[in-house]
Amino acid sequence: MFTGLVSDIGRVAAAEGGERLRKLRIESGYDPATIALGASIACGGPCLTVTASGPGERGAWFEVDVAAETLARTNAAGWRPGTRLNLERSLRIGDELGGHLVTGHVDGLAEIVSREEVTGGDWGESVHFRLRAPQPLARFIAEKGSVALDGTSLTVNEVRGLEFSVLLIPHTLTVTTWGDRQPGDRVNLEVDLMARYAARLTEAGA
Repeated sequence: MFTGLVSDIGRVAAAEGGERLRKLRIESGYDPATIALGASIACGGPCLTVTASGPGERGAWFEVDVAAETLARTNAAGWRPGTRLNLERSLRIGDELGGHLVTGHVDGLAEIVSREEVTGGDWGESVHFRLRAPQPLARFIAEKGSVALDGTSLTVNEVRGLEFSVLLIPHTLTVTTWGDRQPGDRVNLEVDLMARYAARLTEAGA
């Protein structure tokens, strides 16, 4: 379980494998002593299991295996050496829940439709993104609700059909990969856990 609050930006150092399984080595700023074999780390959204780790130039490297289901449902198939990824360690009992409950189970891909710089705010230049969700997932996205996009917990500003918008403040743009995002990019989308279960309960009671 995660919160969608990115704690580091990792970089893919090596990638090998095909459509059924890919092995990735990711460099991070984490303390290598704190990364246990079998630990869960959200990498760009998907929850992945550490299969090996060790000290690195930035702090630590760790390896993960990305299975066929994750490759088919997320943008992980396009990760190459040099790709930057939002990282988050799994939530521990007693940790502050600053974002929203995120499982690391990506539902699908949303496409960035537009990017608009917003100036004149008290905190500098923010960016307004409009995205298009896959039709089966759009019904789970509500105005002022939460979504996880590339592992980042964000509040939905507006919903129009399949499209929705989010606003990223300068701090978020700096500490995540969102500063690099452009129209046409596809990002990992995890809808709000509560919305998913509420819809399932409604269907079951119909």
